Amino acid sequence: MRLPREQRPDEPSGEPRRDTFPRLILHHARERPRHPAIREKDLGIWQTWTWAEVAAQVRAFACGLAARGFSRGDRIAIIGDNRPRLYWAMAAAQCLGGVPVPLYQDSVAGEMVYPLVEAAVRLAVVEDQEQVDKLLEIRARCPDLAGVVYDDPRGLRDYDPSFLAGYDELQLLGRAWDRAHPGFFDAQVAAGAGSDVAIILYTSGTTGRPKGVMLTHDNLVITGRNGIDREGLTAEDEVLAYLPMAWVGDNLFSYAQSCVAGFCVSCPESGETVLADLREIGPTYNFAPPRVYENMLTSVLIRMEDASAWKRRMFDFFMRVARRAGADLLDGKPVSARDRALYGIGRALVYGPLKNVLGLSRIRLAYTAGEAIGPDLFGFFRSLGINIKQLYGSTEGSVFVCVQPDGGVKPDTVGTPVKDVEVKIAEDGEVLFRGPGVFHSYFKNPQATAEARTPDGWVHTGDAGFFDEDGHLKIIDRARDVGKLRNGTLFAPKYLENKLKYFPWIREAVAFGDARDHAAAFVNIDLQAVGDWAERRNLPYSGYTDLAAQEPVSELVRECVEKVNRDLSADSRLSGSQIRRFLILHKELDADDGELTRTRKVRRSFVAERYAELVEALYSGQDTCRVDATVRYEDGREGRIRADVRIREAAVYEGGPPAGGGREGRRDRT
Repeated sequence: MRLPREQRPDEPSGEPRRDTFPRLILHHARERPRHPAIREKDLGIWQTWTWAEVAAQVRAFACGLAARGFSRGDRIAIIGDNRPRLYWAMAAAQCLGGVPVPLYQDSVAGEMVYPLVEAAVRLAVVEDQEQVDKLLEIRARCPDLAGVVYDDPRGLRDYDPSFLAGYDELQLLGRAWDRAHPGFFDAQVAAGAGSDVAIILYTSGTTGRPKGVMLTHDNLVITGRNGIDREGLTAEDEVLAYLPMAWVGDNLFSYAQSCVAGFCVSCPESGETVLADLREIGPTYNFAPPRVYENMLTSVLIRMEDASAWKRRMFDFFMRVARRAGADLLDGKPVSARDRALYGIGRALVYGPLKNVLGLSRIRLAYTAGEAIGPDLFGFFRSLGINIKQLYGSTEGSVFVCVQPDGGVKPDTVGTPVKDVEVKIAEDGEVLFRGPGVFHSYFKNPQATAEARTPDGWVHTGDAGFFDEDGHLKIIDRARDVGKLRNGTLFAPKYLENKLKYFPWIREAVAFGDARDHAAAFVNIDLQAVGDWAERRNLPYSGYTDLAAQEPVSELVRECVEKVNRDLSADSRLSGSQIRRFLILHKELDADDGELTRTRKVRRSFVAERYAELVEALYSGQDTCRVDATVRYEDGREGRIRADVRIREAAVYEGGPPAGGGREGRRDRT
């Protein structure tokens, strides 16, 4: 439902409305025509387009779509890495009142069938031959799909031209259409409204079929503007767009907020060059999930292991200074004159060069979300003077629900509600919210919409949490996943998994314990970090399976598990859920095997079912368990892994954490 235009408060009186993405793009083309809008690194060279050039590109493609019969309400799939032309295709569809449906570029062909069919997608705009081949493979299963437009023509010369068209070809057609139909494009943009659906984003489907979340222009524009106002972002900021276009965060940070504020978005050359491109661009505004920051820290620690002794001593000394004073200086809190002076020296010798190597020299604001971030990791970046903050949100809330406030950042919370958003805790502990970002509905799924959103606009997050004494929200786990051990102790698997993943050696973890006698866990080691650790100790290995079975690696992981147990022993609510037994999985959990979603969330129930023998081995007292598993490779082939997986014991603790991290208070391994 649309509000009457005279009731829409989005724009100051007398100014043209800027309540849709097409209007925002045209606004910047008028107000800052020569200001950089988007960049792309191609063949090692950065190409830049101004807002005026972006508006012209979008106009040509929109008219090309119109010439192909695309009209208001039609859906268009967007598939590929972050590329300017894919963002322009998304905006072009919105100019005509169409709805883009971005899909994850690393999805296998079969995973694309459901959203393409459910959304009745008419046209797909894809990056390259890889994505074209996927769509050709499933073409017969997608009856509404009438054609594919590709950006990169390499390898497509001999393909069926009746079904495929090049991006340049469609723009050429669009320019001719625009000349033949003067006023058409402007009329289409004028017909749009902020209450129109702007995009359909499919959820990861962690517990069932993916749902198409319909977000309006108002949802994203107002939420983006509120975030910009809160953090003081301007047209002079810059961001690197490298996270999937099918993810709501990219749509807010790289698309919506860029369109609102007018800042420049840069697209990396490839996924493998992100860190190098980050260093070249030096963005001022960044979003990354905890895993990216973990990889950065791991790379730093690995490099320091290989550095000379005096460099390691200098690094360790100044990092101790940074841990004492860095975060306080960032928050404007008092610091001793000595530490302030030492921190200044450290900035010149260590912190500045380190931030430059990581591509974070110009960062004014860095967000992380999706998973809890370890306090050590969080403290490391803030001690360097990087204003990294956690936010909390969901696709159904257009990302922003809570954000940590400047000067009040606490590593174990997700901050306070953002502007115009209300948050409350239900009697059963579930977190609910409502605000301007609340989604329109689930596509063709009124029942799921009614279950997720109350008539008065409150959205059920499915997360369990509470507010602390400072009004900060603390998330414990998914509400449906919180259980109890047989002795009645609270069991929060995600909380345990996140604490395990704080360690650089552990990539993934899956915890078990609901209705069991004790907690136990599967662990995936981080092949890069543990592999480097093994090489420095002259420990040979042939691959992941071999490395995971090594006794020294098991001891390394055991130390991590026991550190988690010492931390848990200090929490009266969770001390009984210490991890008594664990195993290192024989293979990495993989989205292609159905064990992870495309956003790298563990499908816990699927993993528990697939590896039921291993779960039972954790609770049966066995020392080893034979596994024979099928794996799927990226090219679609299948293979088998056979291995003997060893089950390990971990120490548990009573009372509180032992003084000095020693063994006092330790109970015998069960």
